[in-house]
Amino acid sequence: MRHFDLTPLYRSTVGFDRLFSMLDNAGADTPSYPPYNIERTGENAYRITMAVAGFSEDELSLEAKEHVLTIKGEKSEEDSNREILYRGIASRTFERRFQIAEYVRVDGASLENGLLHVDLVRELPEAMKPRKIEITSNTAKQIETTAH
Repeated sequence: MRHFDLTPLYRSTVGFDRLFSMLDNAGADTPSYPPYNIERTGENAYRITMAVAGFSEDELSLEAKEHVLTIKGEKSEEDSNREILYRGIASRTFERRFQIAEYVRVDGASLENGLLHVDLVRELPEAMKPRKIEITSNTAKQIETTAH
């Protein structure tokens, strides 16, 4: 059983906290196909890169629904005239789910050189963004009263 320590990732990422917790708690039965990377590309930008060699754009589908990103790959029927002597490139059907944090939306996806890139952006609403609060002094103004 391989165990990966994800503790360093907690300190450097924003938006994938629940994803890392789920990965950390996952057992040995976690599927490893297809392999993928999650990287931070900016202050509020992330990218999931998945190796999908042998799949074309029309054989892949992405769906974002209720904080879950689902990536599916369904290989079309191969040409029966081909005789494969050795199969080193896996072409099996897969479904990979990613838990997406609140306020993270899928910005786009592209397929390039057998790698599927899914770009994510974290957009906080104005009410949740940090704001600067001005500090004022508490010196009370004295009010002079005259005695009658």
